[in-house]
Amino acid sequence: MVASLAPSPAPQRPVLRTVGLPVAVLAGLVVIYLVAAAAGGALPAFWAVGLAFGFVVQRSRLCFTSAFRDLFLMGQGRTMRGIIVGLGAATLGFSMIMATIIPNPSSGFLPNDAHILPLGIATVVGGLMFGFGMVIAGGCVSGALYRMGEGYVASWVAIVGVMVGLYGLNRTWNWWWDNSISTNELVWLPTSLGYGPSIALTVVALVASYIGVMWWERRSSRNMPVIPIKRREPPPPMTVGDDVRVLARRIFRQEWSPVTGALALGLLNILLFIRYRPLGVVGEISRWSSDVADRLGAGVGTLKGLDGLAGCAPVLADGASWFTDAFMLNTGIIAGSFTAAILAREFRIRAPRSPRRYIQSLGGGVIMGYGAGLGLGCTIGAFFSAVPSLALNGWVYAVALAGGAYLGVQVIRRFP
Repeated sequence: MVASLAPSPAPQRPVLRTVGLPVAVLAGLVVIYLVAAAAGGALPAFWAVGLAFGFVVQRSRLCFTSAFRDLFLMGQGRTMRGIIVGLGAATLGFSMIMATIIPNPSSGFLPNDAHILPLGIATVVGGLMFGFGMVIAGGCVSGALYRMGEGYVASWVAIVGVMVGLYGLNRTWNWWWDNSISTNELVWLPTSLGYGPSIALTVVALVASYIGVMWWERRSSRNMPVIPIKRREPPPPMTVGDDVRVLARRIFRQEWSPVTGALALGLLNILLFIRYRPLGVVGEISRWSSDVADRLGAGVGTLKGLDGLAGCAPVLADGASWFTDAFMLNTGIIAGSFTAAILAREFRIRAPRSPRRYIQSLGGGVIMGYGAGLGLGCTIGAFFSAVPSLALNGWVYAVALAGGAYLGVQVIRRFP
């Protein structure tokens, strides 16, 4: 008897595993959208934007923590350069929106929904704490939300830490308000410069930042060998079906570049601002923290000045429904990331093996949460939405973020 030399056919995955789960997930997202639409208001819009947000950052790995951390830890600025490009695009879009809302910026009025925040010592301290905490925790607030959707247990722990930190900030908020924030100015560049010079100044600063990142990369890689990367090119498409499959693979399976992800995130920010307000996630998590504390009999009471602040100031209302537009945005980010991970076959539960990693995530989250509450935003609200708002606080917060991240890198270098 002669044995066959033909190769055995590759085992086939069950159709239910390859098709059934993604279909079920997508169907669930549609059902939630329809329920939100039936409830009315802005719920479906924020759910859709949250889904897109989570999908974009998961496919592009657009992590603001890695943008700052990798610059100081490895001299790698690929993600930071992408974020700068996204900031440039958002700046142009935000400027057109704000010019429609406030045609004459010297009139003394401000676009209320733009992230123009009090500028003072709280901005600096909040940025330093947030930058330090996000490096220790291994992810910023928005990064933790999207990694929760990928199955990272440490990110769930980090968000618990963020809630604890935000609760601590809310307990001390009135002190900060009375002694600093209430007297801080709102510095919106167009008020004194006009739109044209403000946009030009912001773009010049972004270009200078981009060149500075390239200089830092070259300086850091001076003594590192250049390793050529060999890529295996796929065969060219032969049919329209092949074209569709190649496009689908690029969108759902291949990793996007940081520039692509940041541009997509900037576009989402513009679209949301056109109808509602810029992106921000911290205010809602602060509401969660305060609501849980109220239920445990440890409420924070009345917080001064919040009703007059933009950005990620929490909206605390007794007896209010948990299902707000901000709730739909934050949970949408988790669901969007989960969906992207499922479609790319990248989802799995990832639990740290070392107990110290849980402590690190929790502790970093606490520091990050306090800083986010004090600075009235995280890397999304107080940075990615504030700089395009032509607000000086966005730049000050960014510098403080970089300083805090640098200190955090010095600490994690000592970890085994």
